[in-house]
Amino acid sequence: MPSTTSHPGAGLAELAAVRRSGMIESRHFGSLVALAPDGSTLLELGDADAVILPRSTVKPLQALACLTAGAPLAGPELAIAAGSHTGEDEHVRVVRELLARAGVDDAALGCPVDRPEDEGTFERLVRAGEPRARVRMNCSGKHAAMILAAATNGWDVAGYLDSAHPLQQHVRATMAELTGVPVSADAVDGCGAPLFGTTVRGVARAFGRLVQAAPGTPERAVADAMRAHPFYVGGSGHQNSSLMEEVPGALAKGGAEGVIGVAAADGTAVSMKIVDGSPRATTLIALRVLEALGTSIDGAVSLVELPVLGGGVPVGRIEIGADLAAALERIA
Repeated sequence: MPSTTSHPGAGLAELAAVRRSGMIESRHFGSLVALAPDGSTLLELGDADAVILPRSTVKPLQALACLTAGAPLAGPELAIAAGSHTGEDEHVRVVRELLARAGVDDAALGCPVDRPEDEGTFERLVRAGEPRARVRMNCSGKHAAMILAAATNGWDVAGYLDSAHPLQQHVRATMAELTGVPVSADAVDGCGAPLFGTTVRGVARAFGRLVQAAPGTPERAVADAMRAHPFYVGGSGHQNSSLMEEVPGALAKGGAEGVIGVAAADGTAVSMKIVDGSPRATTLIALRVLEALGTSIDGAVSLVELPVLGGGVPVGRIEIGADLAAALERIA
């Protein structure tokens, strides 16, 4: 049964709970919105218009800005520009191809050195004595695309992460246009790139617009590349990749600190911000909302059945929270 609780603050709703051995151990509060294909609100919990830092959830919009700035991106290259890859060898190969076309090498990347997120790759590199590297960092695809966009236009490549750089100003304008929300916060993302604030509603609006864009448009090119090449958006076993593989036509991109945007094939879109920053329930929540609104998620059982383990065996589960459960009952 869903948990019952009082809210920890204004503008927040209980979206998920963690149940261990029959007891609620943790609760995740936040804001969520689901939009119809026409942009109207189907479901809203918390404050969907509060300004948030969307983190890597808006990589598809950053990739769109690189594309419309003239960067020659398509297929896996466009998907990895919009993704947060797991640092596998195939990801590295594609990133280096982008850099080579810009006339630079790994040293031009402005993201931090990092280990690959894919455990098998990380363990192999450790055994081989290979150090952490910028190209293995999950944002290196985005950075390579930004470098290529700068090089294509004859802009300063070394300064591509400056928020005043022509490319970053184009990213800013692209985000405002697609989200329908003026940028009102400027920050620096974990990878060092400029990060522009938006809202949960703005994220959902942008994802719906990407999916519904006319064939042949740059917006549709981004959505189609991500859906056709989900491995490059995440990697082996990554939730974003798995969602797009298992829910036909869906577009998904999560980010750090509990942000995610997901759009169904028909343009129905859901996004959220979990206020404690945990992403562990975001995919579950998004899929359950889309299911309630008519999207089949039959192929995505592994993404919505999330066991809580004790001694290596299931003793509970992660489930939707009381406020979200009540809202979904009203929809039904």
